[in-house]
Amino acid sequence: MMSATADRPRTMFDKIWESHVVAEHPKRPAVLYVDLHLVHEVTSPQAFSTLRERNMKVRRPDRTLATMDHSTPTRPGGLAVVDSEGRRQLEQLMRNCAENNIELYSLGTPRNGIVHVVGPEMGRTQPGMTIVCGDSHTSTHGAFGALAFGIGTSEVAHVLATQCLLQRRPEPVEVLFGGRAPEGVTAKDLVLALIAQIGVDGGTGCVFEYRGEAVRQLSMEGRMTLCNMSIEAGARAGLVAPDDTTYQYLHGRPAVPKGEGWDRALARWRALPTDEGARFAKTITIDVSRLAPMITWGTNPAMAIPIDAPVPRPEDAPDGAERAARQRAIEYTGLEPGKPLLGKKIDVVFIGSCTNSRLSDLREAAAVLAGRKVKEGVRAMVVPGSHDVKKAAEAEGLHEIFKAAGAEWREPGCSMCIAMNEDRLTPGQYAVSTSNRNFEGRQGPGSRTFLASPRTAAACAIAGVVVDPRKLPFVPEVAA
Repeated sequence: MMSATADRPRTMFDKIWESHVVAEHPKRPAVLYVDLHLVHEVTSPQAFSTLRERNMKVRRPDRTLATMDHSTPTRPGGLAVVDSEGRRQLEQLMRNCAENNIELYSLGTPRNGIVHVVGPEMGRTQPGMTIVCGDSHTSTHGAFGALAFGIGTSEVAHVLATQCLLQRRPEPVEVLFGGRAPEGVTAKDLVLALIAQIGVDGGTGCVFEYRGEAVRQLSMEGRMTLCNMSIEAGARAGLVAPDDTTYQYLHGRPAVPKGEGWDRALARWRALPTDEGARFAKTITIDVSRLAPMITWGTNPAMAIPIDAPVPRPEDAPDGAERAARQRAIEYTGLEPGKPLLGKKIDVVFIGSCTNSRLSDLREAAAVLAGRKVKEGVRAMVVPGSHDVKKAAEAEGLHEIFKAAGAEWREPGCSMCIAMNEDRLTPGQYAVSTSNRNFEGRQGPGSRTFLASPRTAAACAIAGVVVDPRKLPFVPEVAA
């Protein structure tokens, strides 16, 4: 349904929202149509049970795509090495998809992988879509100019049954990354700098549109990293306007229109970017040229600092709540405030997750690890985001670089990001991780997580301590 105010200058968010509203009332949530519903094994079992109890069927199986990722092990062996709870989840997903004629990329099949990696690489994610999933980091798909966000279990059931969702309209906010990124600064560093600046609730009630020269220079993989962590600043979603980089990525992918269909799709997509003169609720500006590689030190992603900065002191916090949060984080992580994080001994390096497990991420890590060895006593795990990523990395010989360095080359999956599988830290261990959350116990009970980019993580694996990645020579031909 087109808005009656369609002739006014509109943001990209306005255009997508207004074209998907089925019904709207000023005092109630809008009924929003959903173009693509992504499903995995953890949040879907209860939703399918709800449909059975009400004798309902999935409304649009053709607009539903399922994969196995959270509970799956990343060492070879398939279901044989899944724990009993995980096995039940995976087997239930297989039954639910078979009963409802839903396409499923099951464990061990050629298309299997992390839901937010598989959707884009198959071309199921396209500009102008509304996309939902029972997973916080659905915002990843906003890199394509899609309005994508996570939903709860009851909402998963609602979308399965109706292909619609009740939603209150968020506010569009411009996040302007100005300038060019210095050497060693990646998309992960950009988004960590944003979250550090505005806090974990700085985007509450908002949808971010990432704009500026530094964003246009990012690859699609970098844009996905940026949008992936929008939720960590409290935003409902993140968006990047589609451009030639987007179209080149999508062209020829299995689910993308071909021939005349491609031409029609391209015409629609080119009309999506924000109109000149459109108004945002506010603008957040970050000068990228002044950034350094970032790393987290505490227990939420806003507790991030430049790699060479000292750990913040609780007494320097702007208010009592922040002072208490810092103090708790210091006690949990065992760090010394006022001292640099550089040189802190680590136990594990994890390169993977829906944030940083794509081919370009693996190239970045390999460009650091090439010709070097992981420090003795450090465990380094490299986990591709999908079987397609794994095959592409192996075709380039990246896996040989990882193995020669002493890192583990694993099977695709969420792995140590969430520790719902066998990949986890033991109590007290420190990890440099390319994932998206550093909450208490996120990577296992008592785990201590430093979030960073693949380049920084790989450098730390070599040094055995937190290290500035700019201090290690980089092999650019590997990352090309």
